[in-house]
Amino acid sequence: MTNSIQKYLNSYSHAATLAFFRLAFGFMMLLSLIRFAIYGWIEKFYIQPQFHFTYYGFEWIKPLGNFTYLLFFICGLSAFLVAIGYKYRIAIVVFFLSFTYIEFMDKTTYLNHYYFISVISFALIFLPANCYFSVDAFKNAKINFQKVPSWNIDLLKLLLAIVYIYAGLAKLNSDWLLKAMPLKIWLPNNANLPIIGSLLNENWVHYAFSYTGMLYDLVIVFLLLYKRTRIFGFVLVVIFHVLTRILFPIGIFPYIMIVSSLLFFDANFHQKCLHWISKLFRFNAVVFENGKERMQHYNLIYNAKLVIITCFLVFQLLFPFRYLLYPNELFWTEEGFRFSWRVMLMEKAGYTEFVVVDAISKKEIRINNSLFLTAFQEKQMAFQPDFILEYAHYLHDFYQQQGINNPEVYASSYVALNGRLSQRFINPKINLANENETFHHKTWILPFNDTIKGL
Repeated sequence: MTNSIQKYLNSYSHAATLAFFRLAFGFMMLLSLIRFAIYGWIEKFYIQPQFHFTYYGFEWIKPLGNFTYLLFFICGLSAFLVAIGYKYRIAIVVFFLSFTYIEFMDKTTYLNHYYFISVISFALIFLPANCYFSVDAFKNAKINFQKVPSWNIDLLKLLLAIVYIYAGLAKLNSDWLLKAMPLKIWLPNNANLPIIGSLLNENWVHYAFSYTGMLYDLVIVFLLLYKRTRIFGFVLVVIFHVLTRILFPIGIFPYIMIVSSLLFFDANFHQKCLHWISKLFRFNAVVFENGKERMQHYNLIYNAKLVIITCFLVFQLLFPFRYLLYPNELFWTEEGFRFSWRVMLMEKAGYTEFVVVDAISKKEIRINNSLFLTAFQEKQMAFQPDFILEYAHYLHDFYQQQGINNPEVYASSYVALNGRLSQRFINPKINLANENETFHHKTWILPFNDTIKGL
């Protein structure tokens, strides 16, 4: 066993694959950030709102007012430097920190693919992605290498595999497979599409999409791994993600997954792509072929790197299963739901209103949520318990400053999950101002009146 591990750690692959991914990843991130700014989302999501929902333990991360534009500029610049491989080590660290800061500024904008970008960029900090086809390698022959340890590339493949396989396992639930939910709700919204639009109202199509999506997530990595099925697998990747992009507004995530799947192709393919790029920009890439044959190992640093990466992988493998530590239905309580690759699995809609009560006079104030939250924030808050709790504390603090004596905050909340009739969500008798966010189960969430079976 030890010998096999040692043999694997001493195996090498051509650095073109790592360089190609660095280039593609950096430019995709740059385009994504430019797109975010062009659509006015920096202003809409981070500057206009007077209140921002934060992550537990990261409440100190806040938007920076107009300096938020500077943060996005720094993030975009670092993405560009990552792409071209200039001052790579500094650039990838700055990108990881700035992008993750942006991701954590407001929980309302949480998306799985933002988390995926943070995960990948963290991994890239420890990989020599600038040793080939980069400005760094061009300027410094000492870091110009043609080959890197194979685990450098396999690490990225494994992180991608976790996303797919965990998303597939999450679809093995009774709502997805037996009721075609929530696709039965979502697909008819696209009935005006040409060619396929009329089919999206059909019940059998809803089930076909549900089962196809589940099977795709579970098997696509294995199709990409084997050379005989790789082209077929990549065609499926393109079809699946282009169709997903047409049907659902999920930004650039489909394109990220399409480009990332190219990691599974042989290094010859990546070398040809890089050669084409060099011809396009009219520079001679032969200098990178004169580099050292292998990436050197520096024992202390290299071993420390392996320890960090191993711990990181164990965390990625186990963290999505933390929901098993909580009672009650995951889709209802959402305790352990985020950061677990549960992609587009549920349709929740809610209505939550608050009453603030003066503890002494018992005077009641019914809250107009639109005075404090944007429409998007209110929509997300209405069915997510940690949002409801944080907003309740904000109301407590706000009205205490207005002279209300020890404000008590009560919520009347109703939520509908995957087409079911709405039911009361939060115990209306609980003063949420006295409840604090922890990793423990939120006992003030009322029980779900149904069962969803699955992983």
